Amino acid sequence: MEPPSELAPAATTLAALDRVLTGCRACPRLVAWREEVATVKRKSFADQTYWARPVPGFGAADAAVLIVGLAPAAHGGNRTGRMFTGDRSGDILVAALHDLGLANQATSTAADDGLELRGVRFTAPVHCAPPDNKPTPAERDTCRPWLVRELQLTRPTVRSLVVLGAFGWQALFPAVAASGCWTVPKPRPAFGHGARAVLAAADGGPDLTVFGCYHVSQQNTFTGKLTPAMLRDVLGAAAVEAGL
Repeated sequence: MEPPSELAPAATTLAALDRVLTGCRACPRLVAWREEVATVKRKSFADQTYWARPVPGFGAADAAVLIVGLAPAAHGGNRTGRMFTGDRSGDILVAALHDLGLANQATSTAADDGLELRGVRFTAPVHCAPPDNKPTPAERDTCRPWLVRELQLTRPTVRSLVVLGAFGWQALFPAVAASGCWTVPKPRPAFGHGARAVLAAADGGPDLTVFGCYHVSQQNTFTGKLTPAMLRDVLGAAAVEAGL
């Protein structure tokens, strides 16, 4: 199979990008891990068939806000086949979006649960579940063409972007630069919860406002480092910036 660097640029729509992405096997360590998890399973999901493939983006094709995470959870997106679905992180994120009127329901449990995002799309710099939730720099870079092409395809409508966590923040800016849509300031903006950076258009289109937010991981939400109110504040600011 051709590498992402060849497959991603050939996709002419988001649907086509999502479809070809799900067949990627470019990173041997990630392929082995996602498939091992699907075989061993978690006891509470022992009767379920895991997705165990790369997880594509999810949400409105004409999204005004992109939400960029880290990678699918081993027993969340890797099980259900949908980003931020089937684990506590997804429930917290979708509940906040629902509070803001950006999702039709407050839970995200399965790919067929009827969830609809309004003006929002989920994506990530790495599309396979990694061991210990830690992709390697090489895996991040191999996966980058998918995000680059997603940025290009959402360019007509996207106006703001929320990055969940420092890993996603660091991974985003090389993808933005490679997209050719916006310019990346030098020095690059530093990550922090509530960080805000305006990326000037490089192609004559609208600028992009990037917001930093602590990741919706249990480590952050259980300890109170990230509260529902803090999450809503960042998501709400991004929605207002995007005109939602």
